[in-house]
Amino acid sequence: MFSRMRSDIATVFENDPAARSLFEVVFTYSGLHAIWAHRIAHRFYKRKWFTVARVISQISRFFTGIEIHPGARIGDRLFIDHGMGVVIGETCEIGDDVVLYQGVTLGGTGKEKGKRHPTIGNNVVISAGAKVLGSFTVGDNSKIGTNANVVQEVPPNSTVVGFKARIVKRDGVSVNRLDHDKVPDPLLDIFQKMEKKIAELKQEVHLLKQQGERQRVDGGPKHAQEQSEIV
Repeated sequence: MFSRMRSDIATVFENDPAARSLFEVVFTYSGLHAIWAHRIAHRFYKRKWFTVARVISQISRFFTGIEIHPGARIGDRLFIDHGMGVVIGETCEIGDDVVLYQGVTLGGTGKEKGKRHPTIGNNVVISAGAKVLGSFTVGDNSKIGTNANVVQEVPPNSTVVGFKARIVKRDGVSVNRLDHDKVPDPLLDIFQKMEKKIAELKQEVHLLKQQGERQRVDGGPKHAQEQSEIV
């Protein structure tokens, strides 16, 4: 038990550059407290003391803002940064060396029984606000971008972004696993192209207006003379 606790503390120092001292980490990091409380609750859950397990998890939720169902299976060296609003469902399975940021939901999509929450592989980073919903696997070494809505399987070594999540990198050049604000966004690329095209169209309209004004100025006197000749 103490070996795992030391490993959890070392994981905080490894992943959070703001961690300054052992005292600060042990007494002020809510993600760490939530993980430790979950281990206690999970032991009661496995012994079928479900009510006791839920009471412990709800007390932890009250103090940390992180809700981890006591039935969830969590591997070693999980790091929950800030953590407020994180929700981890009952049948969720999390591998080793996973990083979760605030507002992440690992949940289900309906009222089905059995396995209904995702399985997260090893070395996965799930950025702030991401929702991973359903019974599927997120492969090892994958990265899920901020506010992504993932509802289908993610292959290993992939980068997934967007409200309707899409894979934008797979087995490509590695990205710093903590720079979760630097993942590419295909929707942003489309908007930038549209903005450029709109600017080009505005320029063309402006040129056409100038040409029309010159034609009116040049043709004004001539048109008046033709009218007088007709009269």
